[in-house]
Amino acid sequence: MFDEWPKIRSRRTVNVSPWVTLVEREVEFAPGDAVETFHSFGQSDYVSIVAVTPDRRIPIVRQYRPALESFTWELPAGLVDPGEDAATACRRELLEETGLVARTVTPLGVASPDTGRLSNCVYSFFVNTHDPVDNFEPEPGLTVKLVSSLELIRLITAGEFVSHIHLGALMLAQIHSALRLT
Repeated sequence: MFDEWPKIRSRRTVNVSPWVTLVEREVEFAPGDAVETFHSFGQSDYVSIVAVTPDRRIPIVRQYRPALESFTWELPAGLVDPGEDAATACRRELLEETGLVARTVTPLGVASPDTGRLSNCVYSFFVNTHDPVDNFEPEPGLTVKLVSSLELIRLITAGEFVSHIHLGALMLAQIHSALRLT
């Protein structure tokens, strides 16, 4: 009997924007327990890209994040468009954000970015790239930088590279022996 619990007693969704849905769930954890209300956000799946150029540099991007009210350095990343598979989104986002064309794309894993608040998945990839395309212009507000692994470590320890999802992607790249940060 208890293997059928918890039970979702009601679910209500509110579209907040084209990118975010607020989900309210009433959950009963065991027979006779009071129903508890939980909130989460629904959004599209996204990709996180650990890439390495032919000269062994790692592309990172700097952009303003309104949620933090500051600029951050991050890996190239982005949302998976409707009807698009994650590997295609990886190639597209890498080119759009860095001007780099993927030579090989290796899946590193699929994870939940925040099991308590988000219902989407993040797909992490390791990419070997070609050289940048000619005359590449980054998206407005985006700065692209190619760094060594030592420079990336410095940014992480200085608190300038703070996305936990991207730190996880870097860890997955190390676990799969695709990248060594030393």
